[in-house]
Amino acid sequence: MAAAMELRCWGGDWGLPSVHSESLVVLAYTKFSGAKVTVFPIDWTWKTLTATVPELICGDTAVKEPSQILNFLRKQRLNADYELTARQGADTMAYIALLEEKLRPALLHTFWVDAENYANLTRPWFASRSPFPLNFLVPSRHANVALSRIMLTKGETPLHRITELEGKIYSDAKECLNLLSYRLGSENYFFGSSPTSLDAFVFGFLAPLHKASLPSSPLQSHLRQLENLTHFCENILTVYFNSNHPCSPPSVQETMDANLQKLTQLVNKESNLIEKMDDNLRSSPQHKTHRPDPKPSLVIEKSSSPA
Repeated sequence: MAAAMELRCWGGDWGLPSVHSESLVVLAYTKFSGAKVTVFPIDWTWKTLTATVPELICGDTAVKEPSQILNFLRKQRLNADYELTARQGADTMAYIALLEEKLRPALLHTFWVDAENYANLTRPWFASRSPFPLNFLVPSRHANVALSRIMLTKGETPLHRITELEGKIYSDAKECLNLLSYRLGSENYFFGSSPTSLDAFVFGFLAPLHKASLPSSPLQSHLRQLENLTHFCENILTVYFNSNHPCSPPSVQETMDANLQKLTQLVNKESNLIEKMDDNLRSSPQHKTHRPDPKPSLVIEKSSSPA
């Protein structure tokens, strides 16, 4: 029997199952792949300072980082990418790299570095989800990590001021959003009729930007002009995270039962059709059965035979 899986992540708000992008990536992928995980938010616990989330616990194994967690789930035969071609797999890797390089720095800046957003939304939210006295430490720690990560991604030293990079950061992010919008087009998902790991990453990155009530965000305004991307986020929330809709694909047994029911209906229809055809043939005049008369020669032979 497979070990139960637990997922530790930040909790939800703003109409999202989690406000944390990396946690959203993993949560979405578990829905897409049908993985059965029990979610344990770290809100109001001491893990708000010490834990690295998202973190997947399976037996004695602990896996961190979205890419590593997704690889672990694929090894458990929970693969949302199994129908992708080699070309689509390569495109998936390229677009995820684009998200990490072009979009993530702008998201970190929007939520953690922008003074107005940090003071009015990000800091109060994370402080309210951390126990005393961590509520004074957690937000500032995350802000420092975000700033360092932006500098590292952009290849700049800490001596550079973040204001010197803001223009480039947001220009790259808007270009990335435009490319994603063009690639998605009018479809619900990026590859075919089912969501894949690329959809999980795009959803995880875009959903907080789309749903948060940010006091100041030109990037959010740009996203809302790209209606197919906002529809993409809303569609995933409705189909996979709405309690009124099924959140996971049907099980193998349910699929077999449905196929068996369809096959039974088809056989019944064919049987009824054959029965009607047979009745028509029997009632047709040219197909009435006739009993043949005995042959005269045979009767004569019998009567002329000697006693």
